[in-house]
Amino acid sequence: MEKVKEFLELDKEGAECVSRLTIHPHRAGSECSFYEDFALRGIRVDRVESGFVSCRFKVPPRLTDKSGNLATGAIANLVDEVGWAVVHIEGLPMEVSVDMSISFLGTAKLNDELEITSKVLGRRGGYSGTIVLVRNKETGELIAEGRHSLFGKQASKL
Repeated sequence: MEKVKEFLELDKEGAECVSRLTIHPHRAGSECSFYEDFALRGIRVDRVESGFVSCRFKVPPRLTDKSGNLATGAIANLVDEVGWAVVHIEGLPMEVSVDMSISFLGTAKLNDELEITSKVLGRRGGYSGTIVLVRNKETGELIAEGRHSLFGKQASKL
């Protein structure tokens, strides 16, 4: 436990950076939250089709680990968000994640341009399954493959 506390403890410079952050109250649906702004700022949607979304994302310094790689938590977040985006239907309540499985197959470095694609694998009732691929856009290297299952209300057939 002490090692964890030591790892998470901020040095003086880090503490000063955090103290300068301004976090405004979030009004759902009207603006990005601090989390969305921090984790997703810079993502660009390239293509949207029924059951398919393609995005690009340049790895920013704020999402890298001590080795200079895109943090695995940031990759998990991209799988979660882009996997959700491909099944969400505007006007219906948000889907909730039921299960997410990610294979981390490579690393992405600071300023690498990534291509993130999400495809619907299937739907049954309110349950949807997606696959999300995170690739280095320049080299084509597969960085991660995620499978994301979600549940939400179905659109009315009327």
